[in-house]
Amino acid sequence: MARNLRSAPRRNIEHLQINSVSSMASLTKIAKKAEIIEASSTGFLMVIKREDLIPAELRKNLTLESLVGTEILIYLPQMNLELSGKVARTQLKGKAGFQIGIDYTEDAPEYWRECLFDLLPAPGELD
Repeated sequence: MARNLRSAPRRNIEHLQINSVSSMASLTKIAKKAEIIEASSTGFLMVIKREDLIPAELRKNLTLESLVGTEILIYLPQMNLELSGKVARTQLKGKAGFQIGIDYTEDAPEYWRECLFDLLPAPGELD
């Protein structure tokens, strides 16, 4: 079985606030807020704290595996931008919350993704 190898370079970015994480299928809110901590031209890594999860069944679990494959919609207020993508992986990071890898290659052309990646602020750039 072939593994899905990451082909796009990753970089740390200024942590970007997410005001809402919703399911695209039902528009049900998954989380009140989250934070993007790492990005590439194919996706990003976000952190959601347990207390920010809205569905009780997600808050009570030690895993968010049930979200893998879910198409989501997020809003980045600092960039006034709405993005959609698919949950590729999740991992519990203890008290820090859950890390969730999002792939947004299906919904956006490569040129647009590269431009977005270039526009994401480097650490300290928004201070």
